[in-house]
Amino acid sequence: MDFQGAKSFIIRELRRELNPLYSYHCIGHTLDVHTAAQMLIGMEGIPEKEAGLIEIAALYHDSGMILTYKNHEDASAELASRFLPDFGFSKKDISIINSLIMVTCLPQRASSIAEQVLCDADLDYLGREDFFIHSFELQNEWNHFGIRKTDLSEWLDIQIKFLSEHTYFTKSAAFLRNKKKSENLNEITTLWQQKN
Repeated sequence: MDFQGAKSFIIRELRRELNPLYSYHCIGHTLDVHTAAQMLIGMEGIPEKEAGLIEIAALYHDSGMILTYKNHEDASAELASRFLPDFGFSKKDISIINSLIMVTCLPQRASSIAEQVLCDADLDYLGREDFFIHSFELQNEWNHFGIRKTDLSEWLDIQIKFLSEHTYFTKSAAFLRNKKKSENLNEITTLWQQKN
């Protein structure tokens, strides 16, 4: 399998084809998820072959945004199925990658360690310093494309609920991100209270 070729190809496609008005689902998000996945793969001690499949899934997980916003995970799996055979991926490997892509649909329901790593990587930012940047990028994107139009108070309420209900699957992500995620939740709750 040509992991490097498959990675370079989809990064190039995303840079060329993604709508430049996507403020959240941009190439930066994909690369961020890939970096977080690499970190968690190392911390969780994932074997090399499985690690490679997780990394490919991380890079392809939102590729369907090139084609459609709604149900983009389905489109991402379709693109993976279309492109990955050219890089020597077997039907079995592509099936695993597609399962990993689909488990990133919200609400996430990960069971295997590979699924848990990818889901935690996808929402790594919830427990980071740059949470507010990414949160408002998503609000901006939703408002711009009419996915769900919200004012500041409504958006803060959505984020409070999401953060309150979210749990990292892996011990590594929980160790790295739970403290800051809790701080982010407290901060956003205070902002919401000030607005209401």
